[in-house]
Amino acid sequence: MVNNHNMRSSESERKNKELGKNRITVKIYDEEYVIMGRAEPLVIEKIANYVDRKMRLVGQKNSQLSLSKIAVLAALNIAEDLVKLHEDYDLLSEQLDEVKRLSADTE
Repeated sequence: MVNNHNMRSSESERKNKELGKNRITVKIYDEEYVIMGRAEPLVIEKIANYVDRKMRLVGQKNSQLSLSKIAVLAALNIAEDLVKLHEDYDLLSEQLDEVKRLSADTE
């Protein structure tokens, strides 16, 4: 007898492969999540580990908070990291443009 669920599951996995999507199970804050995306599995794991670390840091400092509040605070911390990286990138880009300009002036 053919298991219809397995047939649908393997058909779904085949379609995802055709679309270039990877499926990986990750653990974040002791919960398992199935993630599908075009990124390589190692990249997805790295991202999940980063989120897990951020949530654990928030949870350690605020043990009375609910899971959803820990997740939101971790998301805010991650967004802060991203904003800082954008600011650093913009500053470095401006500095590079200045170096190029000065270099062109001396030629």
